[in-house]
This record gives sequence, structure tokens and C-alpha cells, in this order.
Amino acid sequence: MAKIRLTKNELKKQKDSLKMYKRYLPTLMLKKQQLQGEIRITDTRLSELQIAIKKLDETFKKWIAVFGETGVFTKNILKVINIKTGSGNIAGVPIPVFEGANFEIAKYDLIKTPLWLDIAVECMKKALLLELEVKIVEEQKKRLDKELRTTTQRVNLFEKIKIPETRNVIKKIQVYLGDQQTASVVRGKIAKSAFEKAAK
Repeated sequence: MAKIRLTKNELKKQKDSLKMYKRYLPTLMLKKQQLQGEIRITDTRLSELQIAIKKLDETFKKWIAVFGETGVFTKNILKVINIKTGSGNIAGVPIPVFEGANFEIAKYDLIKTPLWLDIAVECMKKALLLELEVKIVEEQKKRLDKELRTTTQRVNLFEKIKIPETRNVIKKIQVYLGDQQTASVVRGKIAKSAFEKAAK
């Protein structure tokens, strides 16, 4: 900590700083609560997505034997062309928002291919959409976690260091200035007493 100047100007400066810290602290605490709430929402969404993926996997297990039967259903039958994302903002944190994806389906002969292929492609689309959304929601959570760490550090800095430190400095300056004022009064009385004695 820098050396404190025990002056009235420094006292005013420290009081202004204390006022500023007290004004910003509630805002930071509110932001921290908001971020914690949003992180809980992203955790819930991730759980929902994982459950949906698991259910879809169970559905796929029933179809696995059929998929391998003819060699018609290959990994090249469905491709993600682009992922559609927007941008959002939570407590000042820019986040990506999942809006869907565009797919390219390989051309296949509708007469020669089995009927289940259309259903399989739709299931595959759903699975890919879920996986893509998981990635976006994980990115949201990562950004929110990072901002929460920063905000928590600031709250702790203000609450545990800056505010108590500034209060101590103010107290120290006030004690010093009070002592100086008392000493000044005592010196004035001694000088007056000495002046009165000299005048006699």
C-alpha cells in the first residue's frame, strides 16, 4: 500500500473512493447472482440435451441391425452445411445462441432404397442438431463461468480489501487530524497564557 498523506485533501479523496466502492459493490453482487442463475439455466439445458441424446441413442440401437443390413445408410448420406447461430448478451457477456443448422442429404434412389432410410435420415438430423446445440450451450457456459470468476474476484476485492482498507485509512487520517487540532488548541492556550503572563 502506498504511503498515506495525512491531509484533509487525502481524507476527502479516501471518502470519495469509499463512496464509489460502496456504490459499485451492490451492482457487482447483482451481476454475480445473475451469472450464477444463468449458469444454472445452462446446466439444466445441458442435462435436457443429454437426456434427449440418450433417448435418441436408445432409438438408434433398435435400428442398428437394419442400418448395416444393406449398406445404404452411410456416414456420407447426411452432412452439416452450416450451423446457424445468433448472438445474445447476458449481464454484459456476449454469448452464441443456437438457431439450427442446414444439412445436405446425399441423393438416393427412392425406389431402390428401403422405406426406413427417410426415417433414419430424420433421426440422424435430430441427433446432429442436439450435438451441435450441446457445443453451443457448452460455449455459453464457458463464457459465463469465466465472467463469474472475474466478477467474484471484483466482489471479493471490493468487499474484503478495498472497503476495509479505505475505512482504515480514513480512520487513521481522522485520528491524526484530530490530534493535530487538539495540539493546535493546546499550543494556542499555552501561547495565550504566556502572552498574558508577559503582559502583567
